[in-house]
Amino acid sequence: MYDVTEFANIPPTTLADLLGREQVMDIGIRPLWQSMPRVAGPAYTVRCPAGDNLMLHAAIHRAEPGSIIVVESGDVDYALAGGNVCAVAQRRGVAAFVADGVIRDLAEVRAMAFPVFARGVIPIPGTKSAVTPLNDRVRCGGVYVDAGDIVVADEEGIVVVPGARGEHVLRDAQAKLAKEAAESLDEWEAAHRARIDAILTEHGVKY
Repeated sequence: MYDVTEFANIPPTTLADLLGREQVMDIGIRPLWQSMPRVAGPAYTVRCPAGDNLMLHAAIHRAEPGSIIVVESGDVDYALAGGNVCAVAQRRGVAAFVADGVIRDLAEVRAMAFPVFARGVIPIPGTKSAVTPLNDRVRCGGVYVDAGDIVVADEEGIVVVPGARGEHVLRDAQAKLAKEAAESLDEWEAAHRARIDAILTEHGVKY
């Protein structure tokens, strides 16, 4: 059995090369404060209907330490969470929030250095009345996420590794990084130029 924390050493760019566009969240979900460290962990999934944040607030008391809470939100008009919710999540060992929605109290969140990837910030909170199942499949940033999938996020973007493929993807990513580290820039440049020139030649272009 592999160690999920090893994914913290794998850049999203490497994973994107291996997994393709369908596993990469869209650019609207981004880190909400600068110099946010890379986070990686199993997804704990939440669905919040428009205007409601009950189940995210429930999830912070139920997610295992090291989890990344991934939220499908019904709108960007009401905050899913604020400073106290993020503080409790952090205290309970939650690694990060990745939300297809918005939060509030960003200054507090930034001060505590709790990683939040979301669409933005708004000051008005949602209500707490809609009960939905936890750890069901959600859609976040255009990517379907199941409980236990591995989420890797940093300033380069957010990639979701299907849980069943985790070990295989991790080993492929480690091998790719090792190969790249062993290649000098001169070697990369020569191979790159040859590849580009071959494509141009194939299209009948000569320079």
